[in-house]
Parts: sequence; structure tokens; C-alpha cells
Amino acid sequence: VQLVESGGGLVQAGGSLRLSCAASGDIASINALGWYRQAPGKQRELVAEITSAGRPNYADSVKGRFTISRDNAKNTVFLQMNNLKPEDTAVYYCQADRGWIYGESWGQGTQVTVSS
Repeated sequence: VQLVESGGGLVQAGGSLRLSCAASGDIASINALGWYRQAPGKQRELVAEITSAGRPNYADSVKGRFTISRDNAKNTVFLQMNNLKPEDTAVYYCQADRGWIYGESWGQGTQVTVSS
């Protein structure tokens, strides 16, 4: 599975960005798609994930501000980020959960920078 992210950039606090992640390859092996982020000096953390049935799960820090969605016809997952804060600054990675047999696949990451 190959994952290609897009949509990162620089935005002022309170602004919005929409990230996209297009998946290709063995799509049928994907159980869930998610977004993780890693800020400098910090561990990578889950931001949001969505199952193949469309059930979302969010980190507490982004609940009410971020929305994850997926377009199964286009094999794409989106992350709508509203009311961005400087602490949201990080490299955001798309991840495909392919179960215990195939493991995980990761995108190359896209930078999100929120200025105060």
C-alpha cells in the first residue's frame, strides 16, 4: 500500500487546513486509515483514525476541532482541521492499519505549521 499526503502548510492560529491522503495498491488489506503527528522532540501520536465502516476515533486534544472522513470510492482519507492552535504544529503522517499479517503502511508526511 502506498500513501501520498497533501494539504499541509502555514496558517495562523484559528485558521483551517484540510489534509488529504490517497491510498493505492492492496486497498482491500486496509482495516483503518488514520492520521498521526510528530512535533520536534516529541513522540509520534495518534490524531484521528477511521475504520472501513466509517467509525471515527479522535485524540482528546483535537476533539471538536478536527474531523476525519474517508471516500472509499477514491481510496482517500481527509482530515479537516479547524480552529488550529500553535501546539498543532507538527509533521502529519497518514497511516494504514493492515492488520497483524500485513502491519502498517505510512505516508511520507506533510508539514503543518500554525503561527500565533
